[in-house]
Amino acid sequence: MRRRDVFRMTAVVGAAGALTVEGVTSARADGPAREETRTLTGRLPAGAPDYVYLPVEVPAGVRELAVSYTYDRPEVPPGTLGNACDVGIFDERGTALGGAGFRGWSGGARTEFVVGTERATPGYLPGPVRPGTWHVVLGPYTVAPQGMAYEVRVTLRYGPAGRTPAVVHPPQRAAGRGRAWYRGDNHLHSVHSDGRRTPAEIAAAARAAGLDWITTTEHNTTSAHGAWQGLWGDDLLILTGEEVTTRNGHVLALGTDPGVFVDWRYRARDGAGQGAFARFARAIRRAGGLVVPAHPFADCPGCSWKFGYEHADVVEVWNGPWTPDDEMAVAAWDAGLAAAARGGGRWLPAMGNSDAHREPQVVGLPQTVVLADSLSRQDLLAGLRAGRSWIAESSAVGLTFEAYGARGGRAGIGGRLRVRADDEPVTVRLGVTGVPGAVVRLVTDQGPVFTAPLPADGRLEWGTSAARSAYVRAEVRRGGADRPMVALTNPVFLGA
Repeated sequence: MRRRDVFRMTAVVGAAGALTVEGVTSARADGPAREETRTLTGRLPAGAPDYVYLPVEVPAGVRELAVSYTYDRPEVPPGTLGNACDVGIFDERGTALGGAGFRGWSGGARTEFVVGTERATPGYLPGPVRPGTWHVVLGPYTVAPQGMAYEVRVTLRYGPAGRTPAVVHPPQRAAGRGRAWYRGDNHLHSVHSDGRRTPAEIAAAARAAGLDWITTTEHNTTSAHGAWQGLWGDDLLILTGEEVTTRNGHVLALGTDPGVFVDWRYRARDGAGQGAFARFARAIRRAGGLVVPAHPFADCPGCSWKFGYEHADVVEVWNGPWTPDDEMAVAAWDAGLAAAARGGGRWLPAMGNSDAHREPQVVGLPQTVVLADSLSRQDLLAGLRAGRSWIAESSAVGLTFEAYGARGGRAGIGGRLRVRADDEPVTVRLGVTGVPGAVVRLVTDQGPVFTAPLPADGRLEWGTSAARSAYVRAEVRRGGADRPMVALTNPVFLGA
């Protein structure tokens, strides 16, 4: 038996603006298999809303939904972006901003997925399939001038619901070494979003890279939070988080409580855009996490950061192998240090992460080295928030960096050396291992003030004062002052 119905579907941009389109739905009952397939079709114009919600009526007795989708890819003129469309799903609790009905997102990484009581495709959350209006959400990332024709097939599978598996989240603490410097990579992707590695492969790569801790940060989903059972240990702490992937930049919700979802469906230009970001930044902090704008100068559509830094806790200035994007991020971050230096105001610490998705991308290139009281979520995030950290190309690189006053004072990375007078002599000491032939550059609020080859013993001293330098930070580069970064420190501030 076949029937045809016309559905009305509403597409919403953030929290405001709507487009109503019409699609055709056909359904087929497959007899003994107790399956029913519905096909939803339509066409989106160039300039379509960011998110298009396709309603699917789910009756009682459905065990799981299987969704697949396709869209056309017409040829476009040179330099013009073609069609690219993401996908996800919300259940009967609705699509309101905040994500009460969120059941999963795979972006453009998959063309099909399953959501059911007992199982779900990576990126999606298993759980009860309740009757009501569910919504497949399309995210037309870019739309060709000719528009985008889509087809979505939803198969409803009937039967006993079964039981949703219990979720086991990673512990919040590992054995560690007490107060020490711990190495972490806090921007990683697995098969739960657009990565190709399994969690087991990431954990193995993290151990091989000499890391003490990692954070799972899938795009717009928390499905990986429960995927690490048996992979943590006394030598590896695994924290949970999310890469919140908006159309105006990506932000890491770093170290949030397991299972906490952060919505991504807003722009900076929307009437509620900045307000929405501020709202979700507060939500990240309430969940115990840090707000970390990621790769702020990345040049892919939607990747560069447009929300400003008022609500940020830390900024990712080094993402993967060193590129001109990272050079721009470091320069912009450094410009913000001077504004805070003299008044002792708030400053934004820097961090670096690999953003590794697949081979040959290297887990732990780069990595952030944090001084923490223990190998625990609370202490590691506190160290990052305070800027007691530096960034390394790999675990082969070692570094110490401190400033000493003439009257016996001392301050390390992220600290402030208190001096009685601005002209009191200050000695800066840098020690580096594992980088023979490197060049050291010291940077203050005046810019680069000292550049020299790293001595053979890896030790260097430099003299200044608070009158000359509001802060000082160190860069270690391979082969020259304008060459790829090997290590980068947060600053030591100088002054009363």
